[in-house]
Amino acid sequence: MPISSDITPGAILDAAFLKKLERLSLSSRKPFAGQMKGEKRSIKRGTSIEFADYREYVPGDDLRYVDWNTAARLGKMFLKLFVEEEDLYLALLIDSSKSMAFGNPKKADYSIRMAAALGYIGLSNYDRVCVQTFAASLARPMPTQRGTSGVLPFFRYLESIKQEGGTSFGTSLKRFAATSKTRGIAVVLSDFFDPDWKDGVKALVARGFQVSLVHVLSEEELAPNLVGDLRIIDSETGEMKEMSVNPQLLARYQQTLDAFCADIEAFSHRYGVDYLRTSTSFPFDEVVLKHMRQNGLLK
Repeated sequence: MPISSDITPGAILDAAFLKKLERLSLSSRKPFAGQMKGEKRSIKRGTSIEFADYREYVPGDDLRYVDWNTAARLGKMFLKLFVEEEDLYLALLIDSSKSMAFGNPKKADYSIRMAAALGYIGLSNYDRVCVQTFAASLARPMPTQRGTSGVLPFFRYLESIKQEGGTSFGTSLKRFAATSKTRGIAVVLSDFFDPDWKDGVKALVARGFQVSLVHVLSEEELAPNLVGDLRIIDSETGEMKEMSVNPQLLARYQQTLDAFCADIEAFSHRYGVDYLRTSTSFPFDEVVLKHMRQNGLLK
């Protein structure tokens, strides 16, 4: 479904890219019980057209689902069971702290486009989509949307996101996990510049979510082009530090960055969490259409 004309064309995703997204769907590694009929297989048995199994008839069962041919052959009544298809719940958790405003393009813009693509895929498949930002605390969520009627409010919410304040990753995600009434896929989009990020991810895993971490860094962070005497300002705290940047310092920075990313990847592997790291300089459409399919989030 094309985006309504009241949203600036191409502000987040253009119509040609949306058409490509409509051919994809979210992929869950484990079954979740949905609330409404959708396009995902449920752990429950229902009345769809796909046959699943038999069980012996017990008084009170619906006689419409008795296999009368089997009953005539065996002298016993068996009920046909079918796979029930239900919707999937997708929670998009977007870091909106001040550090996400860094880079050209901004990490926040890149993350929002990523969230837009995932949410649009979910809505196109009649999954339930929730969006919530976090910074110093958990922000107001978008009311859960389902189906193509939810596309407009979904994009409006994304366009309203601003980057403000510091990050309280662990506290925010623990609160989300504690208050969430539904399990499903939780996608966290962040630069992970908070020492307590592991606590937040652990809370999502403990709540039963299938968690995917999307680690977004700017090209300036991955390969800083700095030299000489500089004053560095922390975008979230305002703290200033004077330093002389030389090749030795840049080499130590690169070692620290590599260790930081490796720690997130190792943690993800240990806790059964999907991890995808990307640079804002990397083609956005290739991340979604190729790499998110390769890591199993999309199919």
